[in-house]
Amino acid sequence: MWADLLHRALTHLIHLEGMEVRYPDGTLHRYGPERPAPIAIAIHDPALLRRILTQPELALGEGYVDEGWTVERGTLADFFRVALRNQRAGHLPRVMRAWDLVLTPAQKFWRHNRLASARSNVAHHYDLSSALYDLFLDADRQYSCAYFPDEGMSLDAAQEAKKHHVARKLCLRPGMRVLDIGCGWGGMALTLAREYGCDVVGITLSTEQHRMATERAREAGLAGRIDIRLMDYRELTGHFDRIVSVGMFEHVGLPQYRTYFDTVRRLLAPDGVALVHTIGVMGKPQATGEWVRRYIFPGGYLPSLSEMVAAIEKADIPITDIEVLRDHYGHTLRRWADRFAAREDEARALYDERFVRMWRYYLESAGGSFFWGRNVVFQVQLEASKGQVPKVRDYLTRPDASPADGGG
Repeated sequence: MWADLLHRALTHLIHLEGMEVRYPDGTLHRYGPERPAPIAIAIHDPALLRRILTQPELALGEGYVDEGWTVERGTLADFFRVALRNQRAGHLPRVMRAWDLVLTPAQKFWRHNRLASARSNVAHHYDLSSALYDLFLDADRQYSCAYFPDEGMSLDAAQEAKKHHVARKLCLRPGMRVLDIGCGWGGMALTLAREYGCDVVGITLSTEQHRMATERAREAGLAGRIDIRLMDYRELTGHFDRIVSVGMFEHVGLPQYRTYFDTVRRLLAPDGVALVHTIGVMGKPQATGEWVRRYIFPGGYLPSLSEMVAAIEKADIPITDIEVLRDHYGHTLRRWADRFAAREDEARALYDERFVRMWRYYLESAGGSFFWGRNVVFQVQLEASKGQVPKVRDYLTRPDASPADGGG
């Protein structure tokens, strides 16, 4: 019964490109117009048939990790391209649409991410062995979307471009006091201190990141300019000329959005500027995928622009600029996935085959969500009072531009 239902659902769903599916009983079905199809998969576990219909995102992730289904032709990236292109085309079967309507509000309800859970959620992901991240990140350990003015750029060059793109939006001057919320392994703090002459306070909930960022600042001779603290942003006091947050807002949780931006408002100096860089979703709000939430980023939630803006307006912080980075994270994840694939044997030595499959699935599915799904990156610039940011955006490309060129 479940095989027949899945067959009918896929017949309804796949109208672009094509996919071949071999069912547990050996039956082969071809879907879509292309022959041969660019992707062929085999479902080995009969229990997956029902779960793919009722919990597709979770079932596909768990099934791949447990080898309940495998890619027989093409690549995992090809699978996500075909699946997501067809999903976006609007032919989602009724049973899957109905499940999504039930799941979305339920998942939103649980995204509270209070202080205790926030710490454990961060530790779940960022306190993994530092050797794992060395397998696929750039030399500066930037674990966020790179910026690709040229798609042919190396990962290291694109991550450098990202840091300077963010720095220009902060309208920095030497001697400014900058807060980095979610400072990671300290790469942004090092750049702002070393190349822009700023004094930086970086905060993180990851003990591993705190240790490494502190060590990197000391080794760079910048311990006097960089202060890395192991703490939650809600516990911070004082004022800062500039606030930057790159790749942290995804962990805040929807019920905490107002608290987050109220805190930014409280910490920002009267003439301050802030820049929030976060993954988000195009269009209406949607639930974070259950597989990612359960296995990769517990407590995570990706905002729609409307959800962010509503919280910012309630906090009464003027928005001066919004940029939507579209394929940039897709290109970042493509490079991460390729690097990880080249060093999977080292990952197996650190963990095991099941972990390698999980991490591969995470990188490939995330990359597909930016190229073919609804995921984007928002960069939202804020100012505490009028006139802190130039009226026109050419200051982002003119190296000599500064706020003195005419605040807006």
